[in-house]
Amino acid sequence: MRGTTLRSRRRRVARAGRWLLSMAVLAGCDGPSVGARVGEARSRLEASEGGRIVLSVIEAHGGLAAWYAAPTSSYAWEYSNLGSNVRFQSFLVADNATRRVYHELRTYGTPEAVAEVDGRFAWDGEEAWISPAALENPNPRFWATTGYYFQSIPFVMADPGIRFLVLPDEPLEGAPHKRVMAYFDAGVGDSPGDTYTLYIRPDTRRLGAVLYTVTYGEPYEPGPGAPEPTTSGNLLHYLDYVTVDGLTVPTRFRGYTYRDGVQGDLRNEAWASEISFRRPFDDSRLEMPADARIEPYSVQ
Repeated sequence: MRGTTLRSRRRRVARAGRWLLSMAVLAGCDGPSVGARVGEARSRLEASEGGRIVLSVIEAHGGLAAWYAAPTSSYAWEYSNLGSNVRFQSFLVADNATRRVYHELRTYGTPEAVAEVDGRFAWDGEEAWISPAALENPNPRFWATTGYYFQSIPFVMADPGIRFLVLPDEPLEGAPHKRVMAYFDAGVGDSPGDTYTLYIRPDTRRLGAVLYTVTYGEPYEPGPGAPEPTTSGNLLHYLDYVTVDGLTVPTRFRGYTYRDGVQGDLRNEAWASEISFRRPFDDSRLEMPADARIEPYSVQ
């Protein structure tokens, strides 16, 4: 969500995907084994207090081994934003190793009324495109991976280039939650100034909510050390968990304004269905059709 948002479409793709591909070249095979990837990620996460907490959350959602054993993520993703007066649904398939994603756009409209749409959009690892070119929305550069990354928290928090800061516990829906803020090394993706504060349920260690800021399309100059913890942003609740292929993931999200530590009005919702972590990835779906257009990244 990007100011309208469901997640700032960061190109953590660039860092995580290129790291995995370079490891594959060095290994001289299809890629590092699940065990090697688990060991590398665990070593990084265990190096800091915040990382150890995030690792415990990942384990509560199924664990690193189950995540790295999943070749793809696929689901119908539906998003509705009252303030932006937009609602759409697409079916996405993502390559979990390279973070390339393609979508079949099913519906587009307003929260009150949607219509069927015959469209496609994708992120091929280098460029984002949408077909047909006459479709002005959704912005494929932003939306091709936004739903994927929000749906994939906490697992993607094991990516390289992420740092953690432990924050004081804070109540959420009447119960104290542990909090860890994730932020990024300079140059990681389209939105390196984003922050994500994980609210961790005390009883299950699962994710209860994420407080996030959005810097997609904005100039960003990193300062030394961790950014200041935010008291304002967008608070996204993770709800109605299911376990599919060994991974426990939400099927419903409710996003609220959040100002000076106080939750405000409902601003957006999202739903995930038809979830699988085993569907094959069709590389041909990344090939840009003749009637498509490329969406460049632009700084406001």
